[in-house]
Amino acid sequence: MYGVLRDGSLVSVDDKVHLVAGSNTNWVIIKDGDSGTLIDTGYPGDRDAVLASLAAVGLAPEAVSAVLVTHAHNDHIGAAEHLRATYGTPVLMHEREVGHARRDFLNQVTVGQIVARAWQPGVVPWAVHALKAGGTAHVPVAEPQAFPASGSLDLPGGPVPVHTPGHTKGHSAYLLPDSGVLVSGDALVTAHPTSRVDGPQLLPGMFHTDRPGALRSLALLEDLDAGVVLPGHGPVYRGPVRRAVELAREHAAK
Repeated sequence: MYGVLRDGSLVSVDDKVHLVAGSNTNWVIIKDGDSGTLIDTGYPGDRDAVLASLAAVGLAPEAVSAVLVTHAHNDHIGAAEHLRATYGTPVLMHEREVGHARRDFLNQVTVGQIVARAWQPGVVPWAVHALKAGGTAHVPVAEPQAFPASGSLDLPGGPVPVHTPGHTKGHSAYLLPDSGVLVSGDALVTAHPTSRVDGPQLLPGMFHTDRPGALRSLALLEDLDAGVVLPGHGPVYRGPVRRAVELAREHAAK
């Protein structure tokens, strides 16, 4: 039996799409019949919770057709290599994120940046948690793959990648047209332990490879036809994506 999920950590948008809140990071399960797609996989310490969440929606890990990566930070690819190596699950992402997932390079907040902001509310507790959850562990994906083609992917849920650079160079959100859902990853979040605001927002600046680029990428989301946003951090946002983007811009301007 796999690990136990926390009460309330699994939120079903409809009978196919499920948001799971791990330890400060979310992942998304799309179940279509006996197969599914997994978007992101939490911290390395979330591995048992990832497997438990699949079981909770009636999906065997070997039935996951692919892991889609929004970006290759440790809190989003923690269980990706385990699924690839154990079950042969392909791990797909934007071509500009492939080297990052292999750890040819690392675009991630540094210890120095964290120490410099240790006085800010929430930073130290978040950092302690991140360390315990595997935030600095070496968890490369041995054989990451770029999306095979542009447009909708031939996977359960028909996810459509949306390249949203800024948080990382190859960050991608995913539109689920049939469900009217945007899986926004860290291009647009609704909360974070180091943030002083709630609701749609960009992550604090230290987390972005290119914060001005992250702000520009909001324009790539605002016209998408979705009424639900499933972020990489924070609770579900229900409402038009355009409004979520407007709120994020308002917070960013303060």
